[in-house]
Amino acid sequence: MEVGKKGQPDISGPDYSQSGPSGLPRESDHNSMRKWLDSLEYVLGYALKNRESEESPVLVESLIARLRESGLKVAPAVSTPYINTIPPEKEPPYPGDREIERRVKSYIRWNAMAMVVKANRIHHGIGGHISTFASCATLYEVAFNHFFRGGDGERPADMVYFQGHAAPGNYARAYLEWRIDAKRLHHFRQELAEGAPGLPSYPHPYLMPDFWQFPSVSMGLAPIMSIYQARFIRYLKARGFLTGEEPKVWCFAGDGETDEPEATGSVTLASRENLDNLIWVVNCNLQRLDGPVRGNGKIIQELEALFRGAGWNVIKVIWGSDWDALLRSDRRELLIKRMEEAVDGDYQKYSVEPGSYTRKHFFGKYPELAELVNHLTDDQIHKLLRGGHDPKKVYAAYRAAVEHKGSPTVILAKTVKGYGLGEAGEGRNITHQQKQLNERELREFRSRFDVPLKDEEVVETPFYRPPRDSVETKYLLERRKSLGGFIPKRRKAEPLKVPLDAFGEFFKDSGHLEASTTMSFVRMLSKLLRDAEIGRRIVPIIPDEARTFGMDALFRQVGIYSPKGQLYEPVDRETLLYYQEAEDGQILEEGITEAGSMCSFIAAGTTYADLGCYMIPFYIFYSMFGFQRVGDLMWASGDIKAKGFLLGATAGRTTLAGEGLQHQDGQSHILASAIPTLLTYDPAFAYEVAVVIRDGLRRMYQNGEEIFYYLTLYNENYPMPAMPDGAEEGILKGLYRFREGQEGLRHKAHILGSGPILREALRAQEILAERYAVSADVWSATSYKILRGEALQAKRWNLLHPTAAPRKSYLETVLEKERGVFVAVSDYMKIVPDQIAPWVPGGLTTLGTDGFGRSDVRSRLRRFFEVDAETTVIATLYALSQQGAVSPQAVEKAIKDLRVDPEKAHPFYL
Repeated sequence: MEVGKKGQPDISGPDYSQSGPSGLPRESDHNSMRKWLDSLEYVLGYALKNRESEESPVLVESLIARLRESGLKVAPAVSTPYINTIPPEKEPPYPGDREIERRVKSYIRWNAMAMVVKANRIHHGIGGHISTFASCATLYEVAFNHFFRGGDGERPADMVYFQGHAAPGNYARAYLEWRIDAKRLHHFRQELAEGAPGLPSYPHPYLMPDFWQFPSVSMGLAPIMSIYQARFIRYLKARGFLTGEEPKVWCFAGDGETDEPEATGSVTLASRENLDNLIWVVNCNLQRLDGPVRGNGKIIQELEALFRGAGWNVIKVIWGSDWDALLRSDRRELLIKRMEEAVDGDYQKYSVEPGSYTRKHFFGKYPELAELVNHLTDDQIHKLLRGGHDPKKVYAAYRAAVEHKGSPTVILAKTVKGYGLGEAGEGRNITHQQKQLNERELREFRSRFDVPLKDEEVVETPFYRPPRDSVETKYLLERRKSLGGFIPKRRKAEPLKVPLDAFGEFFKDSGHLEASTTMSFVRMLSKLLRDAEIGRRIVPIIPDEARTFGMDALFRQVGIYSPKGQLYEPVDRETLLYYQEAEDGQILEEGITEAGSMCSFIAAGTTYADLGCYMIPFYIFYSMFGFQRVGDLMWASGDIKAKGFLLGATAGRTTLAGEGLQHQDGQSHILASAIPTLLTYDPAFAYEVAVVIRDGLRRMYQNGEEIFYYLTLYNENYPMPAMPDGAEEGILKGLYRFREGQEGLRHKAHILGSGPILREALRAQEILAERYAVSADVWSATSYKILRGEALQAKRWNLLHPTAAPRKSYLETVLEKERGVFVAVSDYMKIVPDQIAPWVPGGLTTLGTDGFGRSDVRSRLRRFFEVDAETTVIATLYALSQQGAVSPQAVEKAIKDLRVDPEKAHPFYL
């Protein structure tokens, strides 16, 4: 074998251009096969012999590259040398005016810093972050000037998930764009201040709906949301809702953020579905709040391996242009070796120490490298840029990313946290908490970035904006105009024509036919899917539980979305309800990922604001694995103003028989009660479900209200009654009388029931009348959250208007003339009905399912948790005894007669 330059073997190998299939030698050509194997053995031997040499990894990379060039399929390496992915000779020319862009970026840097410093100077401790935007300013500005597409033309706007802690940078740019004025900057983190609307701390669409699109500051949510957003765009294209050029989805995240399971847990979905419309930019400033992300390792190399292994296109932007000449020298391999030896803790140290330290500790380890930088001063060594601060390197990476086809792209950009802050916090562990700069530090910042402010002005940290007719402003506005307008920006959608008359059959008595509320909902959904007006817009979302919920009939009706269609014959193909995937399928069958399913719900529920058209998501899931598992995403749904229906199926701690502690939900209504814009319902009958869904369609998609719904559905079958006359208002407001008690009895009571436990209340009504002379009205309590919310509003109004005629809530109006005691019973914790106790005449006795679930049948579960009819009877009699209507002895006798063990363990403390 010949030896190439620098003593490396010639790895071109034998010529197999005339070989057999797949480029392999013909079987008869044993000599050629021998040559092939000998060549590989020689290369392997050379690599092993020189494993300590800097040439070894370069040799292996060259071999792999040569094999790929020859047309052979070679699995990609998960890790490459610690240098930029795009070599200088392959970088495209930079298209913009670098000097103008530098000035604009400097003004934005100043204003972002001044915003935080000024707010904390006036209101000490109000917070804010300087260092994150300082590290990613170049990453943002190159994108704003050359890549982010706006939505003013026919093409939809790109969707950008900005790094939450960098929000001051977004506000500072919007100020230079003349989108917001200085008054708003003066009220950063002071949303309630007088004089001007303030600016929220982070991206919050709920608080700033004319500006922000995506809430992104809860670590890890933006990355997973961006994946499912990009996938939902493909879903819309496949189903004909989106035509023409599709928008790109950009996600800016921090390197420390990738530790969150949500951040990287779904990356294989993006590659599996070839989401080349998705670009992540990971700001690798090497620091978390407390210290380095990977002090003893390399976060960029770790992330590269993760993403390459998952099938992503990975572009590393580690070194700025100042390093190009050094990497072209004959010491290249040794320099790369040294770059790979140093850990992130070292690089963080280099950013805060003078160039003399880097000269000694980085280059000085090897005499050849020390000699390599002899021509550089210490100051020049200190200013050797990291790739994420070099517009040319960043532009090349972005250009490669937007042009890449077949897989998502992640750009790993190395930066310095707090870049430009100098001794005030550049690269230091305390930089995340940096809120103030002294006068000297402000002047150094001003001078470093050439902000045109005088010394006497600097100390006041004034905001600076060039005039409208300045070169900088004209350039900035022209760039945004050429790219389609400003971002971020929300859109509006035309209202839908909702089929309000489609629910009539569910208002009727089912006769002897039994059904669960889950089954009833599935029938409603199936009917809505066939509706000519909204059927195509419905997005059923299921986390691998369709058969559990009886939804498998929808497989054939509308199909399961898959960008590849169905490349196989399903094992149940001969059955009526086989598993059918289709390129234009309507169901999003997400697999076992509630977080991913919730992200699809958010993507579908916000198309009105992102793309200007309504989609109607129905996300049905195990109620226990909703709010408890992905509560942060539920909260984000409220922030982002998502619209749609959340259906917590197999609900109830005693109704879900057999499953036990981990599956039986008795608390989701409490968790859901925290979200102001979420309307929650616990319906007992099919007609209640129908009334709520019809109302939701009307309010969200016809009237345009920015709310969403949560309904709990159960799997217990029983006959469904007809809707009582006049019940609709009470169903929607949370409470109505379902069945009056027997007249002419000695005592009066009221039992409030919810879900299937309402049937226990009805049974208790019969026992009380037959055996204890108590006439009990049974009420259906469909929403304690809504009842409480309205009661609180009335109470607040009365408190603030003490001389005006007091207002009464719906709850107070409905109950004010009722006599007797009140008992509430449900399949949820006692604290759920306790929400309305202050407004119930005479107080409220509550029964509920506090405690861990158990595996058993419904009857024993309901006795154990004390929500069955017998316990409800005892609770009613006890409440009457507290008013002196019956004797304690009568209650004690009832306990014995109904065979309730008074010494049984308390479920909550067992």
